[in-house]
This record gives sequence, C-alpha cells and structure tokens, in this order.
Amino acid sequence: MDSTALDCDVLVIGSGAAGLATAVTAAHHGLQVIVAEKAEVLGGTSAWSGGWMWIPRNPLAVEEGFVEEAGAAERYLCAELGRDRLDARQLAYLHHGPRMVDFFRRHTRVQFFSGSRMPDMRESPGFAPGGRSLCARPFDGRALGDWIHKLRPPLDLISLGGMGIAGGADLTHFLNATRRPRSAVHAATRLYRHGRDRLLRGRGLHLVNGNALVARLLRSALDAGVTLLTEHAAIELTRYANSVTGAWLQHHGRPLQVVARRGVVLACGGYPHDRTRLAELGQQHHSAAPESNSGDGLRLGEAVGAQLATDLAQPAAWVPVSLMPRRDGSTGAFPHLMERAKPGFIAVRSDGRRFTNEADCYHDFMQDLFASTPEGEQPHAWLIAEAPAQRRYGLGAARPFPFPLRRFLRTGYLQCGATLAELAKRCGIDALQLQRTVAEFNQHALVGEDPLFGRGGSAYNRAQGEPLHGPNPSLGPLTRGPFFAVRLLPGSLGTFAGLRTDANARVIDQGNQPIAGLFAVGNDMASVMDGHYPSGGITLGPGMTFGYLAGLALAERERA
Repeated sequence: MDSTALDCDVLVIGSGAAGLATAVTAAHHGLQVIVAEKAEVLGGTSAWSGGWMWIPRNPLAVEEGFVEEAGAAERYLCAELGRDRLDARQLAYLHHGPRMVDFFRRHTRVQFFSGSRMPDMRESPGFAPGGRSLCARPFDGRALGDWIHKLRPPLDLISLGGMGIAGGADLTHFLNATRRPRSAVHAATRLYRHGRDRLLRGRGLHLVNGNALVARLLRSALDAGVTLLTEHAAIELTRYANSVTGAWLQHHGRPLQVVARRGVVLACGGYPHDRTRLAELGQQHHSAAPESNSGDGLRLGEAVGAQLATDLAQPAAWVPVSLMPRRDGSTGAFPHLMERAKPGFIAVRSDGRRFTNEADCYHDFMQDLFASTPEGEQPHAWLIAEAPAQRRYGLGAARPFPFPLRRFLRTGYLQCGATLAELAKRCGIDALQLQRTVAEFNQHALVGEDPLFGRGGSAYNRAQGEPLHGPNPSLGPLTRGPFFAVRLLPGSLGTFAGLRTDANARVIDQGNQPIAGLFAVGNDMASVMDGHYPSGGITLGPGMTFGYLAGLALAERERA
C-alpha cells in the first residue's frame, strides 16, 4: 500500500507517564525515540491523575530523615498481596523505584516533592505513616512553548474552570478561602493567574498534579530530542525473524510505517473503554480515564502472541463515580476521591443502610459495595451530605460555596430534600431505615466513634478527614438540612488486567518466553500488584519505574 516510512531505535505507543518515562530514559542513553499518540493531545490518564507515586525508600524521604527499617516495604506488600515472598517484578519495583527517582531528578526536568505525611492505605505489617509517596512539583507551562497546547488539560469535572488544584496546602487554602484571609488571598491569586493565562494563552499555565508530571516529562522528552506524534494510531506491529521491529501507524487515514531497530513499547493505557473486552471479562463500569484508552496495546500484543493476565485479585482500580451531564450533551464520570472522608457525609444503599467505612480508600469502598449488593442487582449507592458539609467541601461535581447548585439540581445530578425523609423519597431510599441509620451514626459521630465500621480509626482515614474538626477528623453528624445526595456507580481509574511481562517490562509469550523487541508499561502491563491496591500511587509508581527499566533494557539491547 502507499505509505511513508520513519525509522528510529525505539517506538513508544502511547504518551502517558509510563510511555514518556521510557522515551526519556532511552533518549538519555543515546537512542533515537519516537512517541506515537492516537489522541490529539499528549498525557493519557496520567495528565488527569493526582500525580502521586508510591516509592518506598525514595531519595526525598531519606533526605527528610525517613529511613525505613530494611524489609518493611517488602513485609507490607507481602501482607497486602497475601504472599509469603514477592515475585521478581515486585522486587524489581522496590529495588529500582528509588533509582528511577534519582535518575529523573539528576538528568531531566522531572522534579518531585515528598508526601512525607501521607500514610499507607492500610495498617498491615510493614505499614508506614509517611515517607513513601511523592508527586511532581508544580510546573510553569510556559516552558513548553507551543507544545503546551498538545498537553491534555486537567479533567474538566474535577478542575476549576480548567485549573488544577494540588493536594495538600493548595487544596487546604481553597477549602478555607471563606474562613481565613490568608487562604482567601492564595485562592484569589491562583484564580487571577489562571484567568490571565486563559485569556492570553488559551489555558492555565500553573500546572500541578499529574498535569505537572506529564508536562515535566514532555519537556524532558523534547530536550532529549524525542519525536512526538499526535493523532497517530497504531494498527499493527511488524516482525522480522521472530522479533518485533516496528509498527504500522495511521494518521488521518494514511498509513505510516515506523521501523524500530531496538524495539516497540506498548503504553496505551489499558482497556477501560474497550466495551467488547469489558463485556467478555464481565467488567462493565464507568471509567474516569480518557476515551482513547480503548485497549489498543492489548490487541497489538495479543496479535503477536503475548499472554494476557486476567487471573488477578481485581481487574481494575475501582473508584465510585457519579455521572455528570455536561453542557455539550455528553456525560462524564466524576471520581469521588475526597469528600467521602470528611465530617458530615455518609454513604448508604437503597435499603438505607451503610455498607462500608466511607473514609477508606476508593478501591476498598467499591469492593464493599460489590460485596453488599444482592446477586442480580446493579451495584449503586448514595453519598449523602448535610448542607454545611456540602457547602464546605462540595459533593461530587457540585462545588462548595460560593458556587451555585442550580444547574446540578436542574439536571438531577444532585438530589435535595429539606429532611432526610424527603431526600429518601427523591432517591428511592428506604426513608425509615435511612433516618434510623443517620440517627445511630450521629449519636456515635458526636463523640468521634464509629462502632459499625471504625471510620476514622486509621491513620489514612484521619489524613483524609478535616484536620480542624474534632474529636475525630473524619466523623461528624448529619443534622442540618437541607440534605443532598448523589448516586454512586462502579467506576475505575484504570484497568489492571494486561500483558504479562518480566522484571524488565519485556512482554511474555504463550510459551512464557520474552517476545524479542516488545515491551509493555503502564496499564498495558499486567498489574505489578496482582490486582491489589496497597497504597495511593500504586499505578504511577510502577508505571514510572518500569518505564525507566524498559528504557534501560532497550539501551542495552542490540539493534534488530
């Protein structure tokens, strides 16, 4: 067929953090790298994420004095994964994670700050109260030049007019903007700068969270001479003498052959929007990932004999979502990551009963919802807030004061009742049971206790709560109407089932041998944690680490 051709040492298919980490590492070691992205913008799910990475014994933590006991992280993962010992990939992750951080700090624009007070999600043996998490530092988008317009903007549903808000001090200031003059000045300054940047440059330039991570990787890739192609979908891998040697891409209907002398890296973001595969695996849900993450990497790998791992504890990183109608007629999945742990909130099923500790991690919240849902019934729940809590923290896409609620009430996204009984009627919840549940919850919440599920009892619960609230930062009664609710449905931040790989991210074939020249990273790689979710940052941490390892392996590999 008529086509043009490009050649390189390494072709990376996909432009999330894992793919860009591979590209930057390989280019730093002297390789010629092309990154092909099928969407119009770069960054994948990573650009929408919180940007956190779980890297035990990372250099920033060590510099702050968080020197872990040898083997503590291994014990924690063994307990969380139900293993007696870790496998080769898990050991490689723990061993090379700190080296990955050191490499990017020393040789690229990727710089981090430490989440030294962010505890592990569960208090299993080897638990750490902090020092294992880190995130990219905020980044000035002007450093990208015109490439800023190729960076995927923050997710509209959770950003403030396209402005990302970082966890920690930044978020705290916004939540306290109506309470503290210093916080009001901080929020006003951020909003002014964002508005000015949108007016002059068409988008915000103070980048935070996953947007900052991708921007830093993107700048590093450009500095290293990586070629970046958008709107180039990979349609087929090419092979010669049992080695993957490149791929056919398609750009606006025209084919383009890319010859990759060292190999091809699949980094397409898993299959959260591949409805056919989701149906085959019985995993229908609403994903918060971009629509372009539709399983390309898995299909490309399977076509050349790769193994697909589906024997995992869970097939996806579960999160409760609410479906928000957009102004353009589309519907977005809002991930509920924060407000569930704040005082003044409670979650119930339609029977009016609680089913979980609302302040536990989103993955656990959903597993408890699945477990409590009768067979044959669609899993769903209602997240309920009293008026002061909604006005203080927001409820899903319905933002806190001073933002109005009319649109959310008009579309039915947000339900409201002057009393709990009225709210229950609107939502189809058992009204008598809901009133009994809230009354019992309130009685114990007033003294900072939750005898039913232990909410607020763990370091993680308390860290997610309200530090200014006592006696328990995660517990507060629901007493002041009107009361609000949103409907929660199964959602995901990404998929766990993926291509089997070895400790160097090489894809494994049906005979349990590496496929020469083929690598997989990010969510195209089967979950390093066997489908478990031990702590926040357990997707980007392995993504960055195995991207780094894939880049090193490609630099050492002889040309095909």
